[in-house]
Amino acid sequence: MVERDNELKGTTFTISVLHLSDGNPARIRQLLAAKVALAPQFFNCAPLVINVEQLAEIPDFEQLRELVESEDFVLVGITGARDEAMKTAAKAAGLAVMVSGKSRKVEPEPQPVPTPPPAKLEVAPVAPAPAPLVPSKVHIGPVRSGQQLYAAGTSLVVLGSVSPGAEVIADDSIHIYGALRGRAIAGAKGNTRARIYCQQLQAELLSIAGTFQLSDALPAGLIQEPVHIRLDNEQLRIDRIK
Repeated sequence: MVERDNELKGTTFTISVLHLSDGNPARIRQLLAAKVALAPQFFNCAPLVINVEQLAEIPDFEQLRELVESEDFVLVGITGARDEAMKTAAKAAGLAVMVSGKSRKVEPEPQPVPTPPPAKLEVAPVAPAPAPLVPSKVHIGPVRSGQQLYAAGTSLVVLGSVSPGAEVIADDSIHIYGALRGRAIAGAKGNTRARIYCQQLQAELLSIAGTFQLSDALPAGLIQEPVHIRLDNEQLRIDRIK
């Protein structure tokens, strides 16, 4: 029997980020409660990171943890810390100190002094074999309230409408040939190039690679219009299909 050692591997998860402009507990609780009320299944036990970049003072992280967990989120860490005191306070509360990809500064590596290449036998490169295609998952008919469809490793095509309370999820893009009245979650494993298409926008929630938008923030001029949704500078962009 072959024994396998434990392994530490990197991967990508979808995590919501709460951006704080102040540490007022009442305002934070009100915001989280409102989001959960609109999509309770989506936010149930969801991991949460707090962005503290706009805070002038160090908040009570223990109090923040209790507040966040009382609304059924799981507080895993902070991001945007501007000084060591903020990081130390977060670590003392058992929170991870995280850095978003856009905040990382990569120092240029020193360039080696070029040397004449040794004589070698030139070999024509062989093109790699194309990766196997994963066919889209196709659902014919409506997706009813309380129903959930998930297209693992591929796109999802719905030949019908998505009812309120229904949820469609795909690791790639989502195409809905009908009205989208429920929740659509594309790029579920972090694919930022995923998109959502629908013939009639009335969604309860839209999400691409963890960036989400609820019904109350949808552009009024695009309600019940054919649209496509994509990520643009870490925000959802909704455009009418012409």
